[in-house]
Parts: sequence; C-alpha cells; structure tokens
Amino acid sequence: MTILNAQDPVIGYRLPEQIMNLSRMGSFHQNRLSFMRTLLRRVHDQKWDFETVRFEIDVKGVGVAVYSAKGPRNTYSLVAFANDLLPEKRSDRVIATEWDATFTLFDGEPSDLDIERLRNNVPLQESGRVTESELSLSRANRSVRLWDHVVSSLSEGVQPDTTLVKNVGYLMRTTAVYGSGKFGVADRELLSERSECRGPFQIEMLTVFLIRTFVMDLVEHIAKMKSPKTAVKIDPVLRRRFGIGNSTGLGMAPFLINHPMLINNWLLAKEEALSRVRNVGFPTAAEIKIFKDLLPRVVQNTNDWHTIHPVQLQKLAHLKNDLDFLSKQVERVDFSAAYPWNKLYLWSEENLSLEGQEQLVSLMMEPYPDLVDGLTHCMDADEAKGFRIDGTMSVSKLKSLCEDIYNWALEIDWSQKEANARAWYVSEEKLEPRLGERFSEDIEDYEQPLQPGRDVSRMYHDLRDCSDAQTTAAFLLVNPEHRHTARRCQLAAKFQFAEIRDNMIDAKMMPIDLLRAKLSFFGAGHFDPRSDRWLRINMFQGAPFPSELQESYCDDWTYPVAEMP
Repeated sequence: MTILNAQDPVIGYRLPEQIMNLSRMGSFHQNRLSFMRTLLRRVHDQKWDFETVRFEIDVKGVGVAVYSAKGPRNTYSLVAFANDLLPEKRSDRVIATEWDATFTLFDGEPSDLDIERLRNNVPLQESGRVTESELSLSRANRSVRLWDHVVSSLSEGVQPDTTLVKNVGYLMRTTAVYGSGKFGVADRELLSERSECRGPFQIEMLTVFLIRTFVMDLVEHIAKMKSPKTAVKIDPVLRRRFGIGNSTGLGMAPFLINHPMLINNWLLAKEEALSRVRNVGFPTAAEIKIFKDLLPRVVQNTNDWHTIHPVQLQKLAHLKNDLDFLSKQVERVDFSAAYPWNKLYLWSEENLSLEGQEQLVSLMMEPYPDLVDGLTHCMDADEAKGFRIDGTMSVSKLKSLCEDIYNWALEIDWSQKEANARAWYVSEEKLEPRLGERFSEDIEDYEQPLQPGRDVSRMYHDLRDCSDAQTTAAFLLVNPEHRHTARRCQLAAKFQFAEIRDNMIDAKMMPIDLLRAKLSFFGAGHFDPRSDRWLRINMFQGAPFPSELQESYCDDWTYPVAEMP
C-alpha cells in the first residue's frame, strides 16, 4: 500500500446529502467496523477464556446453563434458561409472554443464590425484576422447521441437510436483546470505563455470541437425549453455517433519530475508512488479491440471501446484476495506475445500484485492517455534550443553519396529507415505539418528536417573524415548543452526519430502511423484511465458536466460502 505525497489531491468524505437518506441507508452492508467483528477481534487479540460452567438441561430441554467469558480484567456469564414451550405459545411479537429460551448476561460469576433469583425473574422478561448485576436481558424462539430437522437428523446419526441449513440459517431467533439500563439492567455508564466494553453495543453482541453457542449445544444435547446410542454432533464446518436469527420491528427504528451524535460518529468512521481506502495510491499485490478473492464470496453470500419482500427481492436482483457487472469491471481495472480504488468507486456511482455501491464500499475496506480497524475506537459518543443550546446564537444564524442543513425539509409542502400521513407514538401496553396513520387513528395527541424535518420547517416559519439580531434564547422564551428543534439544528451544524435527510412521517416512508441501517453497523446480514415495519436478520453466521477463537482466526468469516459452479 502506498499513499501518495502531499501534492496529490485528497479524496474526502461523501456529502451528507448523498448518504444520509433512507434509500441509501436502507442499502448498507456490514463491514470491518461492524460491532460483531469488533467484538471477535478484541476477544481474539486479548485471548479471552470461555467455559461452560453449568449445563443442567433435562430430556425435555428444560433447565439452566451458564457460559463464562473471561477477559483480561472481568468475567461475564451468560445465564440461559431453556423452556419446553407449547407451539401455540410461540410468537415473535413483543406481546409474547413465554419463549423457548430466555437469557441474561451476568456481571461476574453467578452464585447459586443468583441463579435462583434469576430463575424466578429472567423467564418473565419485562415482568420480572433484574438488577445492575445483569447487563442484558433477552429471549429467543426456535425456528421450528429447522430445529426439528436437526434434532431428528443428529439423533439418527446423520448430518442435517446442507441446503435447508443454508436456506434458514439459524436454529433460534431472538425477539429482543435489551441493554443500557432497560428494564433494570445496568446502565451503559457503569461499563463505559471498561476497555473490553469499549465501542457501541459490545455487551449486546457478546450476549448474542454466547447465545449462539448455547443454542448449538442445546440442539446436540436434545438429539443425544432422544437417541443416546446413535446421536452425533454437528460437523464443525456445517456448525459455522448456523447463526442466530433476530426479529426486529419498530422498537429499534427511532434510535437513529434519537441519537444524532452517536449516528454521526458511526457514519463518520465509515466515511473516514472509505476515504482512507480511496486515497491509497498504489495497492500491493496482496491487497488486490484479498479483494479479488473475497468478491466471489460476496457473490455467494448474495446467492444465499433469501427474502419474500417484493422491495428487497427487487434490490437483491439489482445486487446480483451489480456483482456480475463489478466482477467483469475488476478484471479491466489497471491496478498499477494511481488511485485504483477511487476510480472503481466512482465507476460504481455511475453504473451500480445503491445496494451494489454500498456492497463495494464494504468490500474495499477488507484489505486494509491497519487503515480501518482502529476507527472502531471513535464510534462512541458523549451525548450529554450536545444537549446545551447556544442561546447567544442570532436568529439570522439559526435561520441560515435551517437553510443549509434542512433545505430538503423547507421544500416540502407540509400542508399535504401525504407529507404528514404518519405519526410516531409509544404504545401504552409495552412502552414500545409505534407508527400510526395520522388521519385514521386517534394518535396525534400522543405524537413523539421524531419528525425533525417538519419541526424545523415550523421553527423556520416562526423565525421569519423575528429580527435577525434577536438571540435564540429570546426566540425560545416566546416559542418554547421549538427548544428541541433549535438544539437539534445546532447539533447538526457541528456533526455533519447527525441528521437523516428524509421525511420520517411521509406516507411512503419505509421504517425497514432505518432498521437495516442500524443493523448493518451491528454486522447483521441476510436482511429479510416481512413488511415495511419489521424484518428478520442473521447474526454471527459463519463466525468461529468460542473454542475456535484462539486457533487460526480470520476476520473474513462474514463471507461464506464460494461454492464451485
């Protein structure tokens, strides 16, 4: 790798208006900065120890298991409770009250008294009581078709059908993984000084990683209980094909709106990584080989991606065509000429769909761990710093910020029903975000401030009645309803990727774009929307298991080995 000298042009970030829109964000893919990969690199580099401390599961698959993960300074223990759930009680909806398995990540090593306390509370999830000793709370249900097939096959001494495993991809899917203080678990601030927790959602990612191990152990255990003499374990290579599924709905969608500083840092790290790669003058032969070797594996990953949603089906079709086009273009690229990655990226903007462009962005990062991986330390945010409003700012300056950052919102005719069709509110029963139809449901009085574009437009209208020299403080004394909007506008002026530049209450807005953007940073794959408001994903598919992490670890596990034609 050669970075050219100071006289050469510097290739900067893509513009916020180019990437901070739902159509592109709904096309993001996992990359080297994704939180799952951050976790496994850390666990490998720090040589964590993993141990199955307890596995007390009966013949019906009911009981408790404890898995410990020991880092350099602290130990974390997954406490798992398995249940013999009746089929009619199995549901992915948040209103469910029973699950096939429930979990908590315990801070330290739980005593017998802790286990009994957790046994009486964790299976109840939101209805139970947990303490600051618990770092996460989660639950999962079986993917019944694949579960039954795997148990039956293993008990008979044969391996599961590879095609079925590939098509489904997981034996259980979680319906929630709560952390950061929700329902009584420890607040994020209590862990912020721990190096092994540094980076977004590391506790939640560790929880899911250990859940995957428990699920695989559980299915093998049940197969053995069913037929002790003939049962076999899953082949190690096939075992890695199993991830952990997840059903995610509207509860996650407002996160990207409610945490503008954090989202800015995620996008800024990604754009910095892309900029660094585009500024590579002359890649080495080894770097080019990594890219070319991974490209057919990306093709394989796309072929393994199944969905039933018409929008995603169309995007997948475009992506497959894009990858075919990209593969041919890569063979024509002159990698001996300066800035080949930049030229390839610019070519993609002219020739590929958004899905294809963003897949290329992720793939271009792969040969450059030294340029990219350290940026994971920049992805946290101290959001309290963005809370204070600058009351001394003039109305003239505040108006200019509205015009510069929210010009797209000022151009919308907010008097039209389509522009105001939806309203975000919080359900009374589950305290979960919901998206309702403003003009057919009685919800407007409960609307949450999750439509920054409309709110800025309203504030801008009132600002025009003020003197340009008037201060923001004076304006807000008379118009206190605009406080949250003025704060957001000032924050967006400091953090260029803080604001999504789309109407969040438009009739055609698709919340699954918000979900996909967030989940791509988690490291999820195989996005499978089931409506415009919820989707299924796969997590840690292809990843090594704890016992394999200290072997020859490769950070390319997210890409399956390409099959021979």
